[in-house]
Amino acid sequence: MIADLHLHTIASDGTYTPAEMVKQAEDNGYTAIAITDHDTTDGLTEALASGKKLGVEVIPGIELSTLDNDREIHILGYYPDPENAQLIDMLSQMIEARKNRAAKMVEKLNHHGIDISLTRVKEIAGGQFVGRPHIAQALLEKGYITEMAEAFSEDFIGRGGLGYVERFKITPAEGIKALKQAGAIPVLAHPGFLSKGEPVSEEEIKSLIKAGLRGIEVFYSKHTPDQTELYKSLATKHGLLITGGSDCHGQPNVPNSLGSIQLPYQYIRALKEENDSNKRLHNKQKVTHS
Repeated sequence: MIADLHLHTIASDGTYTPAEMVKQAEDNGYTAIAITDHDTTDGLTEALASGKKLGVEVIPGIELSTLDNDREIHILGYYPDPENAQLIDMLSQMIEARKNRAAKMVEKLNHHGIDISLTRVKEIAGGQFVGRPHIAQALLEKGYITEMAEAFSEDFIGRGGLGYVERFKITPAEGIKALKQAGAIPVLAHPGFLSKGEPVSEEEIKSLIKAGLRGIEVFYSKHTPDQTELYKSLATKHGLLITGGSDCHGQPNVPNSLGSIQLPYQYIRALKEENDSNKRLHNKQKVTHS
């Protein structure tokens, strides 16, 4: 019985539909998965229905993009209430900010003689989530780059690059608070592998615990063995849940493809127990205040 608690679909920047991702999980022998699209819960209904049909346990999730100064830190949230008004409002702001950011990045690239269109970027995105990977794909199509990674440089849309625009900012603590208000279990994503800056330290983890952090993604496709052992020991030391996931976006034959992480089901049980405890506490509070 194995699981992968970090998967992306076309609801954000993945290549599989939610149903296709569930089918891929079934084909690879997974008992349970979590759909954790960036800053959206739009793919969860389809994934849950597909999981029920195929016999794959689908844990609803989300991955919030937060900033600690200019360092990007991601917070996973498991079992969020997609109807929570505060979460919906925050995600709506983030989606709108992404659209505006994409438009400004395309405009800056155009100013520097790079001929891609916002219309094509939106077609590639295929939904509300419009991000830098979709701009990178447009650059690839036009022959400005030969592989996606080249787009995330100073020549194009890397931080400080010709077409770079700062993104919508929420802090890790604000992200954790929003997730907890929506009934979700906040987990620090890939602490040893950040897009910019040093790995997350124990002191930073202790600070996030004060904000409400409940777990660490210990097992991650791009963590080194030493990082895995470090964050496993820190999770145990501070009484945090241990999770793991590939961060699969659908591309085959890459380090974070589905199958790169096979999390033992014992960790799912602990996550579910935490969710059950949250529900009991919430129901008790409702009775107390009724």
